Amino acid sequence: MLTNEYLQRVYAEVERRDANEPEFLQAVREVFESLQLVVDKHPEWEKAGLLERFVEPERVVEFRVPWVDDAGKLHVNRGYRVQYNSAIGPYKGGLRFHPSVNLSIMKFLGFEQILKNSLTTLPMGGGKGGSDFDPKGRSDAEVMRFCQSFMTELYRHIGQFTDVPAGDIGVGAREIGYLFGQYKRITDRFDGGVLTGKGLSFGGSLARTQATGYGLCYFASEALQHLKGESFEGKTVIVSGSGNVAQYAAEKATQLGAKVVAMSDSQGYIYDPNGVDLQKLFDIKQNRRARISVYADEVPGSEYHSGCRDIWTVKCDIALPCASQNEMDAIGAQALIDNGAIAVFEGANMPLTPEAIELVKSNGLLYSPGKASNAGGVATSGLEMSQNSLRLSWSFEEVDERLHGIMKSIYKACYDASCECGQPGDLMLGANVAGFLKVANAMMAQGVV
Repeated sequence: MLTNEYLQRVYAEVERRDANEPEFLQAVREVFESLQLVVDKHPEWEKAGLLERFVEPERVVEFRVPWVDDAGKLHVNRGYRVQYNSAIGPYKGGLRFHPSVNLSIMKFLGFEQILKNSLTTLPMGGGKGGSDFDPKGRSDAEVMRFCQSFMTELYRHIGQFTDVPAGDIGVGAREIGYLFGQYKRITDRFDGGVLTGKGLSFGGSLARTQATGYGLCYFASEALQHLKGESFEGKTVIVSGSGNVAQYAAEKATQLGAKVVAMSDSQGYIYDPNGVDLQKLFDIKQNRRARISVYADEVPGSEYHSGCRDIWTVKCDIALPCASQNEMDAIGAQALIDNGAIAVFEGANMPLTPEAIELVKSNGLLYSPGKASNAGGVATSGLEMSQNSLRLSWSFEEVDERLHGIMKSIYKACYDASCECGQPGDLMLGANVAGFLKVANAMMAQGVV
């Protein structure tokens, strides 16, 4: 509940202006509730209209994306780029290709990205973009034509010192390759730092593919050890989703001694009491691009269940929601609590509803928001930008070591901020406050812009 008059007033104005953007309103309210503990100490923020500027994107670009499928039929999708805040560096954030994409989701993701990028300690502002195009079931040629049309508009709004997009849901190595090729073709420049998540043969970074999932587990390991004296060793884990983040979160959790027993896609989930065979899963998802139900057809002893939300009814010690926003509601959270789970670490962006977060926290489970625990992906994107600027490549081990160090520093920043606010161990509070303060200081120093 918002009690601070300044926060109440700014949020009321956001509600009035953006009444039809529920995901964005949810993200703003969550951050504002954390900031109540620090706003009173900074009366200069209200005088400078800091929060009014913080919640408003610096620029929103919306455009049409016409393309032709293999049968010669014309399609028109919507493209977006929300350039939210550049106080600490060029806009940085992924591109999402998914039918659910709309302006509310783009703004919520861009808003979250500001704080996430701030927590990495790297000089990156916040942004996000994408389209309601669905690459699933499309041929490589169709995806290429869509990406080329999308970049034909987007190219004029990005650059290594302006805005650096990356991948997100529906945008992997294939899509980034097509996007970069079209950017290079239009601009006649090999601007390596303009996109991250590139292939290794043209400026990509080792460990970038694994970074978000690995980073999630590095953050979780630090929090488990420091706050509960626990580790992944011997624990049963649920990982929702089966995309890039989920795959490598499952891999790293397994390497750390856990047993991953359930994973999902948008249609349903698999349960394997023996532990998910990750090589089989990688083949199904990376090579065959098939539904996760195929796993149950091919692995004896495993089960497939329709409906992905019921994955939280599987008994586990640690939950890693890595699919999409608001995937865990109060019913799912209560199921985890009833089954004795000890922790929930977000791998996706805002995967828990506010009601689920309240249940998890009030019942003593360790909880971390995605802006902290899934920041490994954008952190490694920042490392890719550094390598592009230096015209060199670091080894997998070098990047992984830097990633591990960044995730430990993010945990420390969150924990230290929670202590300063008088609520030690509240990592959501700590992440919001620590991320915001750095951006706020930069905005104040740069004047009313």
